[in-house]
Amino acid sequence: MNAEQFPAAWLFPETTDAPSPMTPEPPVDGTERHHECGILRQIVEGTSAPVVIVDEHLRYTYVNPAWTAATGVPASGYLGKKFGSILPDVQTPDDVLIEVLADGKPREVTVTGTTPVPSPVGRRIWRSVFHRLESNGRVIGVCGIGVEVSNLRQYLDDLETAHQRLALLDAAGTRVGTTLDVETTCAELADFLSPSLADVAAVGIVEEEFDRTPPPPPGVLRLRKMKLTAAPEVQLHLRELGGGKPYVDLPRGGFIRNCMDSGRPWRGNSASEELMEKVTAAHDSVKIFRMAGMHSVLVVPLPTAGRSLGTVMLLRGGDSAPFSEDDVLTAQGVAARAATSIDSARRYTGEHAMTLELQRALLSEPTPPHSSIEVATRYLPSGRSVLVGGDWYDSIALPGGRTLLVMGDVMGHGFQAAVAMSQYRSVVRTIATSDSGLTVDEMLRKADHRAARIGLDRVATCLLVLADPEHGTCTAATAGHLPPVIVRPDGSAEVLDLPAGPPIGTELGDYELTTFSWDPDAVLLLYTDGLVEQRGTDIDDAVRGLTELDLPADGPLEHLVDTLLTQLTSGICEDDIALLAARQCGGNPPSAPPASRVLPEG
Repeated sequence: MNAEQFPAAWLFPETTDAPSPMTPEPPVDGTERHHECGILRQIVEGTSAPVVIVDEHLRYTYVNPAWTAATGVPASGYLGKKFGSILPDVQTPDDVLIEVLADGKPREVTVTGTTPVPSPVGRRIWRSVFHRLESNGRVIGVCGIGVEVSNLRQYLDDLETAHQRLALLDAAGTRVGTTLDVETTCAELADFLSPSLADVAAVGIVEEEFDRTPPPPPGVLRLRKMKLTAAPEVQLHLRELGGGKPYVDLPRGGFIRNCMDSGRPWRGNSASEELMEKVTAAHDSVKIFRMAGMHSVLVVPLPTAGRSLGTVMLLRGGDSAPFSEDDVLTAQGVAARAATSIDSARRYTGEHAMTLELQRALLSEPTPPHSSIEVATRYLPSGRSVLVGGDWYDSIALPGGRTLLVMGDVMGHGFQAAVAMSQYRSVVRTIATSDSGLTVDEMLRKADHRAARIGLDRVATCLLVLADPEHGTCTAATAGHLPPVIVRPDGSAEVLDLPAGPPIGTELGDYELTTFSWDPDAVLLLYTDGLVEQRGTDIDDAVRGLTELDLPADGPLEHLVDTLLTQLTSGICEDDIALLAARQCGGNPPSAPPASRVLPEG
């Protein structure tokens, strides 16, 4: 704006009854004063900071070019108008100006609002300071100078949003994927996203096996409904969604299928009923969502390497704001972390099931002992957080009415440990049956040498007890395994002290045998460390704790082993448990049916 656009008379109004607010005392040198005023005018009209002057009645008497450029209103549109009448969408601090007029103290204030000139930041922000103007002791108005800080405010808002997103992702890392169970992980994901990011959150996973239902047509992807979580006020309407099929079939070309195939999210704010029906792939669901007040949808795939294993559908309704671009980024971050946990849970479930089947195949039918000895066995898999391991037991009938009782534990967990377990079991069985004249310490020494020679990459602890009912004795040797326990009919129990030897597979074999008497009615217990191992408790103290249990040694062995597991476990174990109880038949007939059993997980 130049002088022609805003006449000098507006900046220096001439009155007859009082000096102009911008006109000082007549200068001695009028030319010099005129020059100074020209410099001041260049500063005021050349600055990028908005400058306004209002009189004592809060009417505009001057605005500089910066303010007209910022607001889009010409200078002539301001002159003589009230301060807040020109820009109705801009906050007017009239009360602050009145205070400045009253006491003369400058005041800072933040002015916000929208103007006819569009701004990339939307609502604009100015930080302004107002000063009282006086002439010859008379108050003639207020001058305001402002600096726009919209971009700085936007930067701070973006920074705060980024911090909130990181905090949300960090919280998701601790609350989603706490177990290696697919259903639990999906439920944790839905429960986390609603209400932290949406009013409704639904999680679906691609169905890969169709044992319970017919498979979908070729080219159709089946998505199993895992969990739907909603805010309490919405839950009432969504109860009807619990019925119907537990899955939805997705042909190519649909919204959800496109999201999964492309790996990109889809956002639909203020979606029409027709659009929501296409997204949800269910007309009845749309009606229920509409009744619940849902207005915006966000679909995010659950990405893994090369494919999507499912989707998350988020909905907002009522007074909730539509989904922003930042919401999309946050949802993608949470979904990516959750997908990793779900994929790991799926892999674990497959490996766990395969390993458990291998364990069952190997342990469900141990070689029967001699008829003079009865045996009861149990195998209890570990809980969800630990893979099945390499525990094993066996009973091998040898000449002379003797029976070799075996208990072993391969180091490590998982499928490879189970495979190694089967090899160790075969090695011990082969050695015991090929040369019945060997003592138990010699059996361990041969097993150690053979395991090292065939290249087994995992060592194993092993306890061998050769039971001889005819002579009422047992000989035992241990390769780093926990000692056996004898339980007598009167309820007393004793831990047998055996010289410890190195695990087999190390080729360091140096083992000693120990012979002890075995009363006809006493029960011999062999076990792996999962039965007694406790965090914060010394293993020797934990083993001695077996002698303090009240175990019914004079009843069926089935009852004894079940009682023992009930007293020492609470359903989910941190490590596998293998247990073998043996007793001479004598006057107690063997339990029927055969006592070997693999207990289900948990």
